[in-house]
Amino acid sequence: MPTTTRSATALAVACAVVLLLPACRPTAGPAASPVAATPAATASADAAAPTEAPEATASPTTGAATPSLTTGPTPAASTPAPVATPTPGPTTAPRTVTLPAPGARFEYQLGGADEPADDTAVVVRDSTAAPTGRYDVCYVNGFQTQPSQTERLLRTEPALVLHHDGEPVRDDGWPDEVLYDLTTPELRARVAERVGHVIDACAAAGFDAVEVDNLDSYTRSLGRITPADTLAYTALLVERAHAAGLAFAQKNTAELTTQVRALGADLVVAEECREWQECDVYTAAYPVVLDVEYDRAAFDAACAEQSDPATRAAGLSVVLRDRDVSPRGAPGAVHDAC
Repeated sequence: MPTTTRSATALAVACAVVLLLPACRPTAGPAASPVAATPAATASADAAAPTEAPEATASPTTGAATPSLTTGPTPAASTPAPVATPTPGPTTAPRTVTLPAPGARFEYQLGGADEPADDTAVVVRDSTAAPTGRYDVCYVNGFQTQPSQTERLLRTEPALVLHHDGEPVRDDGWPDEVLYDLTTPELRARVAERVGHVIDACAAAGFDAVEVDNLDSYTRSLGRITPADTLAYTALLVERAHAAGLAFAQKNTAELTTQVRALGADLVVAEECREWQECDVYTAAYPVVLDVEYDRAAFDAACAEQSDPATRAAGLSVVLRDRDVSPRGAPGAVHDAC
């Protein structure tokens, strides 16, 4: 099952990240118009790999070896042989992505696909579901394994799983999910290739954006994964999404908002940002914020704020869902929006 609600991180850690990231991108333009991906997060169309089924395990790729430094006497200078100047190859224009209208009504359908309401403009669904033909956001578990893949990965590629004292590090709230090991550039590249096949499959299916969950996994890593590791890996996923023509949605983790936005992320999917008083952090950085509340009182408070011109956030859309995000007609299902 895809992740639903997770506890918000209490401590701000943005100041702990080494400030090597570029400045935040300018605010995106009008809704539904093409938005160019930032240069740091753009790849050519040729970079998109052939898609696989989301459940398929990607073949690992290894990073380039770092050349060793040699000491000793400096060799005598010699006249270099003439070298032919290569002819520049054709260049490929950067892919562009689109965003939904700020404040557009959306539905969060991770627990099962539904026919959207007539006035719904944006639908978030799991990567295993089909898009609706509206503005479709594809859910991908990018920092932890999906439950159906966990045991297979532990058997076939255990090096991609974070371990502590010989045991895989699991999410306490979702113990059938284990954390990917993002502690070295080589591991980040291998995990990004694996998750990248799912991102490519979302694009091939016709989705418009990708929501990559568990950005906050580093807070559950027993100190093994740092915010800097997380951001370096996120940069690879943003690049992969943009190369496939998909907008990239930050998922939760308000404390890294400035840094993730600077990497080229385009919008936010947040859970309970009104409950945790985080919506302003997201709306200050992004033109589109899709907020899912699970508590009726928090939802009503958010709707009251959105109905008042003095407190309304133009880019914020809010829905109320049951914690199992069940389809309509299921026992206990809750679907409401304002």
